[in-house]
Amino acid sequence: MLAKEPTNRVPMGPVVAAALAAMALTHSSPAAAQGFSGKTIELIVGGGAGGGYDIYARTVARHLGRHIAGNPTIVVKNMPGASSNKAAQYISAVAPKDGTSIGAIMPGAIMGPLLDDKTKPMFDPTKVQYIGTANSGTRVCVTLKGTKISRFEDTRTVPAKFGGSGPNDSTYEYGYLHKRTAGAIYDVVAGYRGTPDMALAIERGELDGVCGWDWSSFKSQRPDWLRDNKANVLLQVSLEPHPELTKMGVPHVMKFVANPDDRKAVELVISQSVFQRSYIAPPETPPAQLTVLRRAFDMTMDDPQFRADAEKSRVDIEPLSGEKVQELVEKLYKSPKDIVERARKSIR
Repeated sequence: MLAKEPTNRVPMGPVVAAALAAMALTHSSPAAAQGFSGKTIELIVGGGAGGGYDIYARTVARHLGRHIAGNPTIVVKNMPGASSNKAAQYISAVAPKDGTSIGAIMPGAIMGPLLDDKTKPMFDPTKVQYIGTANSGTRVCVTLKGTKISRFEDTRTVPAKFGGSGPNDSTYEYGYLHKRTAGAIYDVVAGYRGTPDMALAIERGELDGVCGWDWSSFKSQRPDWLRDNKANVLLQVSLEPHPELTKMGVPHVMKFVANPDDRKAVELVISQSVFQRSYIAPPETPPAQLTVLRRAFDMTMDDPQFRADAEKSRVDIEPLSGEKVQELVEKLYKSPKDIVERARKSIR
């Protein structure tokens, strides 16, 4: 089963443990719920069509409206650019503030203003309203069988080219993270639009591999690579080992990170995996409308029809409520400055 049973378990680490206290649910007003009758809710995806975030968002969109009184229509629109920052900026500053516009954004966009001090933030991740996250994900490094890189250990001795998108994208940042903290010597070749393009480049021999690929996205985008035993899954990157990957014998990132300070920096960077598939609303969204969206999202995550659809789409579901994501982001932005600085240097 790819779509996991609902769980409240969240990977623990010193950086994030304080963020995971239980929070009381609020109740939405009937008037707020009925306010969605006859409305259309736009779901802005901060990634291109066919990518992992697009697949998740369209799966959520097919079911979310049924859990909102008035049954609004959910319309998915793609707005790729700046590793989801373009979509996040639109939701934060331009989109309607009445609950009829939400965004699906990458965790790198949320962590960017914390870990990148060289560019002006396009939005404030601590001010937007979090509706929830569909998955607490795991990233992987992947190559194809028959190439010069068959194990992660090979990346520490054999020159290679690994793909990347750009700053605030996991393929770029995790690529550099493993160079700075785990001893990889490959070159990160940036500029690819997303993992579908990188997969094609790997198949053409243009690239040797990619790191920072979401495990669930990998399975949904390239199911034949696993089915036909074409892929080498070199490394799993998450706060806690993933059971499926561990069973496959894929080593965890911390096996290759020896320096204690580097381990703290790695933990901070990969803490974003706890809110892998986040959905946000504008900062000024009225509390009543926000509560309606959050409760509808929670109900969608528990909906058997949605779970079946997620399994069909080959996407993993391990949700976290909007309240908990909000709390976690605020805690991460209060991380010790020395750890933040070390983490910044490790991903560039």
